[in-house]
Amino acid sequence: MTGALKYFADALQPTLTEKTDFQTDTTATRIASGLYRVELTDRWWVGRGPNGGYTAALMLQAMSEAVSEFASGEDRQPARSLSVHFLGPPQVGKAEIETTVEHKGRSTSFISARLIQDGQVKAKGMSVFSAERQGPSFDQTSMPDVPSPEDGQELDTNQAPVPVFSQYRAVPVIGGVPFSNGPRAETGGWMKLRDEQPMSAVLAAAMLDVWFPAPFVTLSERAQAPTLEYTVHFPRDLPVAGELDPDWTLVRLVTDEATDGHFSEDGELWSRNGTLLARCRQIALLRYPKEQLS
Repeated sequence: MTGALKYFADALQPTLTEKTDFQTDTTATRIASGLYRVELTDRWWVGRGPNGGYTAALMLQAMSEAVSEFASGEDRQPARSLSVHFLGPPQVGKAEIETTVEHKGRSTSFISARLIQDGQVKAKGMSVFSAERQGPSFDQTSMPDVPSPEDGQELDTNQAPVPVFSQYRAVPVIGGVPFSNGPRAETGGWMKLRDEQPMSAVLAAAMLDVWFPAPFVTLSERAQAPTLEYTVHFPRDLPVAGELDPDWTLVRLVTDEATDGHFSEDGELWSRNGTLLARCRQIALLRYPKEQLS
């Protein structure tokens, strides 16, 4: 078992259930104007609650459905940003996402959302949706120089008792393994859903939060890193024209500093062809498990 997979195997271990379709598990069903029902499943769990990216994906799906009610077809407004604050971990089962159109424009709209379960707000989100338009453009991005997924060693993620990671295939190609006292807080690798779905903004929001946090590489003892706030930017409409087939995508995560029990992490998601699909930044706690403090 490689170091990267051993980290996921050593994390808190809820029971695995059968794998299923990502789109099914992120479905937001309209039950009233601005109100959507979702059902959280432990297939996307880590520790005592859902992976933050999964919660963010659910909220973005509901907000996207809300926007599609007034902006679709030629007037479509794709997601450009998503920011989620995590107030408390939801539980397995049904929940509601309440959306509000804060501003509806001809080409740009702002939507807020609250994920509510058992009468309690578990997460709050805000998104910008904005249509493609003419304007100056340039591209100074540079994809990391890494081996192709075929040239790397794929992890056997079926062994991972952390359900969220077992829903993906993964090939580590950036940085060291967790808790190896490495020199730099940087990590990442190639990822793809096991159910072979094309890239979307909802999937990008989920995928950028699956890999283990970058600070873990520099530590020598096991730690935890619950996310407090998570922001994703989508520079282009997804899926990218000409890249419609499901394929490997590269995740890169970097942290420059951790202090006062908190850290900020920057992430990038790249297509195999070198297109920057999404960027993210999150602030999270960095703490030792309670058993290590006793």
